[in-house]
Amino acid sequence: MSSNTERLLPELHESLGQRKRPEDVAQLIGDLFRETQGTLDGRTARALEKATRNSLRNLWHGYTSLREEFARPVGAQRHLAVAAALFESATALPAAAGDDPAQLEAAIRAAGEEIGKEFGRSDFHDDRLNREDRAVLGLAEISKRQYNKRFRLLRRMEAKLAAVVAEQRKREITMIGKSGLASRLPYELFAADPGTAAFIAYLTARGNLRSRYTVDGQRQAYDEVAAALFHRLDPATAGWFAIAHVHPTAEVLERVCDEQRGLLLGRWYGILLDVAERLESLWEQGPLDRELMVVRRGDDSSGWNQAAGAWSKARANWFALLEAMGAQDVLARICPGKVLKLVAADVAYWHRRTGGGLHPDTDVWAELPLPWEVLRGEAQCPQWLVEQVCRRNGVEPELSGWTRARRVSRAVPFQVTPELVHGVTVADPMLATLFRAAGVFSGRALRPAAAEIR
Repeated sequence: MSSNTERLLPELHESLGQRKRPEDVAQLIGDLFRETQGTLDGRTARALEKATRNSLRNLWHGYTSLREEFARPVGAQRHLAVAAALFESATALPAAAGDDPAQLEAAIRAAGEEIGKEFGRSDFHDDRLNREDRAVLGLAEISKRQYNKRFRLLRRMEAKLAAVVAEQRKREITMIGKSGLASRLPYELFAADPGTAAFIAYLTARGNLRSRYTVDGQRQAYDEVAAALFHRLDPATAGWFAIAHVHPTAEVLERVCDEQRGLLLGRWYGILLDVAERLESLWEQGPLDRELMVVRRGDDSSGWNQAAGAWSKARANWFALLEAMGAQDVLARICPGKVLKLVAADVAYWHRRTGGGLHPDTDVWAELPLPWEVLRGEAQCPQWLVEQVCRRNGVEPELSGWTRARRVSRAVPFQVTPELVHGVTVADPMLATLFRAAGVFSGRALRPAAAEIR
């Protein structure tokens, strides 16, 4: 393996957890193929040329206003820096510990032992030690003021740990909803075959694209470039198990052994359980309007839609694996329904003005039991019930994905990635940056930077 290949494959693997533009991932793929593949077939060469024409490397400005990372939670580095000055056990902690919940919890527990504080007991009135208790533990030399200072810090660190865990979970759910299990794919599995790595990286980049403000539906991830990369795979050497993490179609799953299919089935069911818990917690904050699914004041629409996207991805892939394993009888007994995303009121109005209305799935979703109740066994949702509700509301259950995995449609034409500001397309990346700084399209009052636009 050449030094360039050793550089390109890790860079492509790193992109699985990022939001690089598909054009820029295609540029890396072109570089990789020149190193490993020699001459490309005409279809792949044309597809990559069309995509890379607008890569940042080939644009005169080489700039995009879009962040190339999923938003990461702010870690506890600041808290650990303060702890290092107050607790002996915290002096040797690396900076990365602030982003790692396991290391952070261990640091909090170790620091707590120094002042006799039990992890999780942080009530300032009931859980602090009095003078006599501190003396028993050999803490008499620490003044009450210094003890309270340390106790408060650990209390804040425990709250920060909970926030980091929650935000990391939200980030993971968002990534799963966009590109399946791509971000969990080990490097060794990803990089075993360059053609496999290229297809996975490009399809993931397409899946990770941001949603547009539109009534025409979001763009399908599987485009003509992805199709060209898929069809050039060597059936004998392609990493079909790796591909099944992001593209579990019948064509792929038939090339995966039963053990691997069972492993993926278990992973997706575990994700269903996790996402269902997240959806339930959001639901309990204030039940949504199931009849319309239009955002109302106070709704956490971003959190709900991220979780709904992950549910849809996990549910569809779980269905696909059940079908590939000949286990459709499971769905005859338990067939949890879809979870619909919330729609902004202005988008709903746009639908009505253009002759549309509620999505046909809305009435089905409103009538079926809530999915988390189904998974816990508190409500029954067999396949026959889903079919009955679908047909009563004029929806074909199989074709619409209510009772079986959707079939991959034909590859869509490649489209240049637009610069988006709150989902609205802006022609120029510099202007998009200015709009975002000014708060344009945000639904809030414009910030002072808006004067620059005028």
